Order: sequence, then C-alpha cells, then structure tokens
Amino acid sequence: MEEDQELERKTHGLKTSVAEGERKTALEMVQAAGTDRHCVTFVLHEEDHTLGNSLRYMIMKNPEVEFCGYTTTHPSESKINLRIQTRGGLPAVEPFQRGLNELMNVCQHVLDKFEASIKDYKDQKGKQK
Repeated sequence: MEEDQELERKTHGLKTSVAEGERKTALEMVQAAGTDRHCVTFVLHEEDHTLGNSLRYMIMKNPEVEFCGYTTTHPSESKINLRIQTRGGLPAVEPFQRGLNELMNVCQHVLDKFEASIKDYKDQKGKQK
C-alpha cells in the first residue's frame, strides 16, 4: 500500500495535461495482475514514434534496465505503449522518469546550440554589410 502511494506521488506530475480547458490523462501505467513494479507498461497518449524511439534509447542506456520497447497501437491512434522491465529492486517508474529528464536535457542542449548558431550566423551577416 505504501509503495502504491509512493508510485502515485512520483507519477502524479506526469499523468495529466490541460487541453482546451479540460483535464485529460496523458499517461497511464498498466500492470498485469500478479506482476511486480519491475515490469510496467506506460501508455502515453498523443505521442508517436518521435518520443517513443528516443525515450526507449535513453532508458536503455541505464544498466539496470533489462528490457525497454514500445509499440504504436494503431496508425490512426496517437498513443504508444512503452514497456520497461528492470533488474533487481529498481521500480520501472524510476528509469522512466530518468529517461524523460535526460531526454529533456538533450533536447535543451540541441536547442541552445541551434539558437547560438543562428545568432552567430546573423552576427556574421550583419558584419558583412
């Protein structure tokens, strides 16, 4: 019971998003009956291969992760099922959160470099005139 509350607390910030004034679930956790917290499927709504493949890559870099894979449910649905299975006592939600944070850091780094390059380009064009 205590583990359920801890897991709920960790994923609370990930679960909801606001779209056009209405709350909707952006993330679901699915566990088969009788399984532990080391093997979980996360259903991410309104997402596709762009997030699925890059998040899978970031999560698989963690040596405690035994398996991570994703599928799209159907081409006409925009949701993915991301399955994580960990070794030892690590709950699957931890590498999921870590993977999301690392992916955000990588994206921020790319954006910073891109914006710096644009600034440099504009500065060089301004000096040539």
